[in-house]
Amino acid sequence: MKRVYFIFILLFFSTFSFAQERIFSLQECIDTAIKNSIEVRQSVLLTKTSAINHNQSKANLLPDLNGIVSHGINRGRSIDPFTNSFVNQKISYANYGIGSGLVLFNGFSFRNTIRQAALAYDASRLELQQEKDELTLSVILAYLQVLNNEDLLEVARQQVDVSKLQLERIEKLNKQGAIDPPQLHEIIGQLKDNELGVIDNSNALELSKLNLARLMNISYSAKIKLERTGIQEIPDPPSEESGVLYSKAIGHLAGIKAAGLRTRSNEFAISASRGRLFPTLSFHSNLNTNFSSIATRDLLLGTTEITTSNYVIINGTQVPVIAKQNNYISSKINYGSQLNNNIFSNLALTLRIPLFNSFQARNQVRLAEVQHESARLLEESVQIQLRQQIEEAHLLLLNAYKRYLVLNEQVHAFKEAFRAAEIRFNAGVGTSIDYILAKNNYDRSNVNLVIARYDFLLRRQVINYFTGQVN
Repeated sequence: MKRVYFIFILLFFSTFSFAQERIFSLQECIDTAIKNSIEVRQSVLLTKTSAINHNQSKANLLPDLNGIVSHGINRGRSIDPFTNSFVNQKISYANYGIGSGLVLFNGFSFRNTIRQAALAYDASRLELQQEKDELTLSVILAYLQVLNNEDLLEVARQQVDVSKLQLERIEKLNKQGAIDPPQLHEIIGQLKDNELGVIDNSNALELSKLNLARLMNISYSAKIKLERTGIQEIPDPPSEESGVLYSKAIGHLAGIKAAGLRTRSNEFAISASRGRLFPTLSFHSNLNTNFSSIATRDLLLGTTEITTSNYVIINGTQVPVIAKQNNYISSKINYGSQLNNNIFSNLALTLRIPLFNSFQARNQVRLAEVQHESARLLEESVQIQLRQQIEEAHLLLLNAYKRYLVLNEQVHAFKEAFRAAEIRFNAGVGTSIDYILAKNNYDRSNVNLVIARYDFLLRRQVINYFTGQVN
């Protein structure tokens, strides 16, 4: 049992370690973030709500059908439901009915409501897509930030390696008395400065991993690794002007389309509200029956002859009149017979004319007009913000590309300067100050180039998002 328990624990931690050390691709990060996002789930629920409202608006055109079942007991003076006469006794009664109604005309309010709900449903679906697109962009930017910090950390480690090699050489020369002692301490200080850079960049890398994990809604782990395939290439900047990019964004972005649909939906809401100012024509039909516990009927037992008080005179003598009399017995009517015998139905057309309803209908129209104007202004505001964002993003992208080109040339220049300073320093011609200054310039230009490259990639992804090329 101990061996089995040990194997189980080993397999558990191996599986856990494997899960923690898995390498995420960009698409996996995006899919995980969308799957785990609470905001996306809420948008899904809102879309489902809009779908239900749309279906209900169409179902409102159908006739209703309702059944009625009523059982009760009357005590004291009440109306017998069987004879509709007053009685003063206990009565058990039951009523059964089924009724249906259909609105034939209500100022086209139902049909406009259907159009309103359909557009609202389409808008909610686009808003769900907008939520996913925005999350996708955030994940891509966070993903690139992690790669950026990994490259900065690698540059910092390379700087440490170069400083260590130089320190080993200087220590040997110092033991031989071939250099001034201050040069050794200057190189040691330079190494510690590079080691601090490694610590700072390691911290920045883990913070960027934490940010990515938050977007994906998973637990943070320092062992998270990211694929680097196809993410570091520097594409050419967009050749289109910001106006062309804006035109593409207008036709692509789900949020812009959703705002337009909301405006159109509110237009039909106004028409639906105005329909309540018109008369409503409806059709109703009912089928009912009832039961009374005191309902009775007379049954014929037979016929007998009785002497009446009337008489006839025959030969001067009064002869009484003999008449036949039917004899009856009262019997309660059973439950089923009453239900069958008491069935009645009715059909009716009803025209309801709204003469005065405390101005509710007119105020509903005014409220719908206000909501429509609010939706129109929101649509206009969204378009203005989009245009401004694209103009800013386009300008920053062009500047980032120019900065990357200049820094790339600067790296090559400082690399040659550092190589020359290192040769002179190793030959004992140059000073440690010249060497450290050249190295710092080269290191700083490398860091700036890495930052500029990812700055361009980030801004390029923003433009891709606006033009529908986020993947």
